[in-house]
Amino acid sequence: QVQLVESGGGLVQPGGSLRLSCAASGFTASTYAMSWYRQAPGKERELVARISRTAGITDYADSVKDRFTISRDNAKNTVALQMNSLKPEDSAMYYCNARLFHLNYWGQGTQVTVSS
Repeated sequence: QVQLVESGGGLVQPGGSLRLSCAASGFTASTYAMSWYRQAPGKERELVARISRTAGITDYADSVKDRFTISRDNAKNTVALQMNSLKPEDSAMYYCNARLFHLNYWGQGTQVTVSS
């Protein structure tokens, strides 16, 4: 059974940090490109960061560049998103995604709320 399970979300004050994790199972995650997306209430889901299969290439939304870092551990089938200098506008449900050609898997999401 294919699963992506996110964790690490929560409530944090502006300027704080959180580290999200995504654990993959039921498929060979190391062969998939992995990404983090987010969706705030009333807004479309947007790409936050993505990382290639070998972690050689990363890409970030302009709004999170220099604040967020995506990484992966293929031996553990995990992908992480380190989020620093968080802003209220970063508040959203964050989703892990795995993609390989026509195969596209999503996790259930983890909520991030940035508020004082």
